[in-house]
Amino acid sequence: QVHLVESGGGLVQAGDSLRLSCTASGSSASDVAIAWFRQRTGTEREFVAAVSWTGYNPKYAEFAEGRFTISRDNKKNTVFLEMNRLRSEDTARYYCAAGVTVKIRAGWYDVWGQGTQVIVSS
Repeated sequence: QVHLVESGGGLVQAGDSLRLSCTASGSSASDVAIAWFRQRTGTEREFVAAVSWTGYNPKYAEFAEGRFTISRDNKKNTVFLEMNRLRSEDTARYYCAAGVTVKIRAGWYDVWGQGTQVIVSS
C-alpha cells in the first residue's frame, strides 16, 4: 500500500510561484501514477495534473497548461507540482493521489494524501 504526504502549500500573492511536493512511501511507491487534484471551497475536487511512473507524457487540466509543471523524482519517491503566475482562483486545498495509470477522474485513484492548502491573495 502506498502512503502519500503533501507539502509546500502556503499563502502567496497573485503572480507568485509555489512548488508542492507529494512524497510517497510503501513497497510500490515508484511504480504508480501520481495526480494532483484541488478542491476549492464549495466545489468538487478537480483534476490539475498527472504523471505516469515513468515521468513521461504528463497530463494537465486546461487551466494548468503553461502555468503548472508536474515532475517526479523516483529516487526520492516524490512528485512535484510547480505552480507559476498564481491567481486568486488557484486558492484551494491541493491533494495528490496514486493510481495504476494516468486518469483525470478522481474515482480512478484509490490512495490520497491529506492535502496542502494554497491561498493566493490578490
